[in-house]
Amino acid sequence: MNQCRSLVCLFTLLLQFLTGSVLAAQESSPTSNEKKTSSTTETITLGGGCFWCVEAVFQRLKGVSKVVSGYTGGHVENPTYEQVSGKKTGHAEVVQVTFDPEVLPLELLLEVFWYTHDPTTLNRQGNDYGPQYRSSVFYGTDKQRDVAEAVMKKLGQSKEFKKAYKNPIVTEITPLSVFYPAEEYHQNFYNLNRRNPYCQSVVAGKVRKFEKLFKEHATTKK
Repeated sequence: MNQCRSLVCLFTLLLQFLTGSVLAAQESSPTSNEKKTSSTTETITLGGGCFWCVEAVFQRLKGVSKVVSGYTGGHVENPTYEQVSGKKTGHAEVVQVTFDPEVLPLELLLEVFWYTHDPTTLNRQGNDYGPQYRSSVFYGTDKQRDVAEAVMKKLGQSKEFKKAYKNPIVTEITPLSVFYPAEEYHQNFYNLNRRNPYCQSVVAGKVRKFEKLFKEHATTKK
């Protein structure tokens, strides 16, 4: 009996070792997509109203590898959601988007940004009102600033864009100072809470608009 138990234990240990070796090999071996993007990714930080909406859109855009909801643009260190919602921190709700510019040019990323929220309303998106909901681009490099200014100018002169939004763009373009990730329960919010009333009435509409306007650039992964 003891010999049988020893053999079972030995077999179990061997199986665990082999399984661990396979998993380790899989983790250490990047996918073809990772090989393609690991050395070229960059980040840009965007505010377009409630970060649940903006996060959900960019999670579905080809070339984006990571989206983190958070706060920036204010004077309070390590702000909480409650503090930012109190409209006295100066912070905006934003998402920090990591993307591969070889797959997703910054110009296209910014067009998606400007078309999927209303950049013509100051400190407001729909029924969400306050400075934390302001339309904003927080750039990390001079190149990002120049591209953002050029794309905003182009869209502001576009007949198609003027047809969608009759008022001038009021998006602020400013250098990124410190980005503070939001609380964990805000991350990946739409994907985890699709039955939430706000998600059903607001976020889902933003996602549908993105998928309609930028169908060829939308991922199949939901």
